[in-house]
Amino acid sequence: MQEDPSLIFLISTLIFLLILSGFFSGSETGMMAANKIKLKNLSKKSKTSAKRALTLLKRPDQLLSAILVGNNFANILASAIVTIIMLDYFGGNVLLGSIILTIIILIFSEITPKTMAAIKPESFATRSSFILNILVVLFKPLIFLTNFLSRLILKIFKLDAKDATLNDNLNTEELKTLLEESGDLIPKQYRKMLSSVLGMEELVVEDIMIPTSEIIGIDINLDYKNAKKIIESTPYTRLPVFKESIDNMIGVLHLKDSYSFLDMLNKDKGNLERILQKSYFVSQSTLLMKQLREFLSSNQSIALVVDEYGEIEGLISVEDIFKEITGKFGGDKKELEREFTKLKDGAILTDGNSRIRDLNNYLNWKIPEDSSKTINGLITEYLDQIPQANLCIEIQNYRFEILELEDNLISKIKIKKRA
Repeated sequence: MQEDPSLIFLISTLIFLLILSGFFSGSETGMMAANKIKLKNLSKKSKTSAKRALTLLKRPDQLLSAILVGNNFANILASAIVTIIMLDYFGGNVLLGSIILTIIILIFSEITPKTMAAIKPESFATRSSFILNILVVLFKPLIFLTNFLSRLILKIFKLDAKDATLNDNLNTEELKTLLEESGDLIPKQYRKMLSSVLGMEELVVEDIMIPTSEIIGIDINLDYKNAKKIIESTPYTRLPVFKESIDNMIGVLHLKDSYSFLDMLNKDKGNLERILQKSYFVSQSTLLMKQLREFLSSNQSIALVVDEYGEIEGLISVEDIFKEITGKFGGDKKELEREFTKLKDGAILTDGNSRIRDLNNYLNWKIPEDSSKTINGLITEYLDQIPQANLCIEIQNYRFEILELEDNLISKIKIKKRA
């Protein structure tokens, strides 16, 4: 008759199985919680273990099957050994053995290794990848069978295991949240800049263009002195040149040609077009990121914005797009402070031509700007008529008090956000 295995051998085997179970539990958490971007960076540094971990994560169904097969095998075998120990050496108290084993597995093979793996997931993923890779190959027939049966069940719920890889693709809002939650990992000014870049995919040219009423340009019907004054005071490197109004565009003046332009303006206006760049027109509905690409590909830096009828609605430049990305700075901030006067009660004073987007960015407000780009447009659309002075309305969480009107346009308005 064959002798029963010794107690020391059984306990040694049990300890080994508990360690094995802990390895599988920690590996599962480490692999699933590992940041793939960090693993990719490690793989670029020629770290083979990181490359192995990434390869395993490409087929999460196979990886999980290998881990679960190994973990269940270790736990079931551990349970069988405890049963043998309790029957042969402790009077057959199997229930007590099961309770003790459950507590030990929970503490040493589940909670502790999983907590450690959650703290350092990339470290666990890279270190366990070698053994897991071997197990995936060894258990391949069993994995194939279990995965085949699992896929049949998943089909009932209209799910596909391959879709797990799509979870790595983040949409714009998720990327913005990721930036906000990054804390000190990304400096504040860079977070704001990156957030602006992500937000640009929703913007069109009309959102940031300079309206026709605010375009700085040169009317060739005006005298030499006036043109020189505009050239000397402009912050832009290019200026639109027109006759009487912006609708009669002649071309665009680069400031490097300003001396020749002024000289010709004084002597021979008929040949001005020779030193001017051709006008470049874009649609107001063009996506901002697309327009930036078009500026770069066409070697243009300024464009006139037209509506669907070909009427000039405004002007946009590369500088305007870059300001949208980097935010207002220097003189632009002072300009906003002059445009939006802050009052002691937290309200601001401005005029109806002010752009809602500028106001929202300046004060971190959320006045609706989907249909109307200016305060005048928003009030007129809300009232469905030309606004009257001394009128007070509320739009969402904001109170608008019209103080003055000029030529049927709001010249002074007080806006306050409700608490």
